[in-house]
Amino acid sequence: MVASIFLFVYTILQYSYHITPFLIGLFIIIQIILLFKYIDKINRDLTTFLESIRFSEFSLTFQTRGLGSSFDDLNKAFNNVINDFQKVRSEKEEHFQYLQSIVQNIDVSILAYQRDGTVEMVNKAAKKLFQVSSLRNIHSLKTLSSELVTTLIEIKPGENKLVRIQEQDDLLQLAIFATELKIHNKEIILSTIKNIQNMLEEQETEAWQKLIRVLTHEIMNSITPIASLSSTLDMMLKGIVTGEEDQLLDSESVIEIQQALQTINKRSTGLLHFVNTYRNLTRIPKPNFKIFPVKDLIGNVQLLMEEELRQNEISFVTSVVPPDIEFSADEQLLEQVLINMVKNAIQALGSQSDPEIMIKAFINKRGRVTIQVIDNGQGILSDVIDKIFIPFFTTKPKGSGIGLSLSRQIMRLHGGTISAGSEPDIGTTFTLTF
Repeated sequence: MVASIFLFVYTILQYSYHITPFLIGLFIIIQIILLFKYIDKINRDLTTFLESIRFSEFSLTFQTRGLGSSFDDLNKAFNNVINDFQKVRSEKEEHFQYLQSIVQNIDVSILAYQRDGTVEMVNKAAKKLFQVSSLRNIHSLKTLSSELVTTLIEIKPGENKLVRIQEQDDLLQLAIFATELKIHNKEIILSTIKNIQNMLEEQETEAWQKLIRVLTHEIMNSITPIASLSSTLDMMLKGIVTGEEDQLLDSESVIEIQQALQTINKRSTGLLHFVNTYRNLTRIPKPNFKIFPVKDLIGNVQLLMEEELRQNEISFVTSVVPPDIEFSADEQLLEQVLINMVKNAIQALGSQSDPEIMIKAFINKRGRVTIQVIDNGQGILSDVIDKIFIPFFTTKPKGSGIGLSLSRQIMRLHGGTISAGSEPDIGTTFTLTF
């Protein structure tokens, strides 16, 4: 175009031609028109490319031949970008469909909703649980349970709630857990809901069966000798009532009767003590919560057990990391739990050559205060360790079998857990998690 303009000017100034400048000028106009069309085509291609990305329309293709090498490369780059976007979109759609399939087919009810109750998403399990074909607002569940609606609206992120719903022909025990998301400036509550009624009934039945087995065992151990001795005494005394001479009591018979009565009294007293102990399991005082350092709790236990540890020549080690850990609990009740743990450890270290007990306190990986009582004693057998928290179950000849059961109940009152891990001949670890 520059050359054409130069030639146009040159022919006008140097020659008196009229046709030639006219033709050159016409040629320049055609060049300008073609240049505008060329630029317009580039702009339209760029607009089409950007609009395809904006609206996720990745079915377009650009011609990569006949426009010159630079434009062919440009259109090829357009096509490559669109193909990459198309691939990413396809992967996202597959991932979305995968997650959607999981959410819809999982047996846990899932609800996503706003604080005003507007439902964003509800899966099949939730529809089946609430017996609805669709759910647009949480408040429409008031016909089922107003408590459920209140809980769903007011539940805080990370909080667990239990809602009991009594229907005409069914009972629902719903465990609800919520978390909070923020999407497009909207606060979304994502709640998982599971009916744990069957699980609770199974665990309750299993707990009752275990307790009844222990109670039956203890009661039969006392009732059987009482019944046998009372039957023998009855036979011995029948002769005296009827006046038979060969049934008259001698000194040896009197001693036998006295011993039998003493045995009956002893077993009856033991049975009465057993029943009173069982009653004590249901009379644990309500915790008096206050904030205090964990090291003070462990220090008090060490001071109380110091003499007994010294007499048994047991090394006692404590560790609190970080040293300034504090938590809210009932110090007296937890002292009772730790003392029980230490006493059990002392008994387990009876035959150990280098006995050692360690109490460790730390923050676990979930940010919860944890206390461990560790000994290097004889350990607990694997077929016994799952029974040690059952009331009245004991492996010790003179044990009552209520210490660990009381400890578990105290931990439950604190919203915590107690667990045991052991390896025979290596040691045992009791873990208290708050």
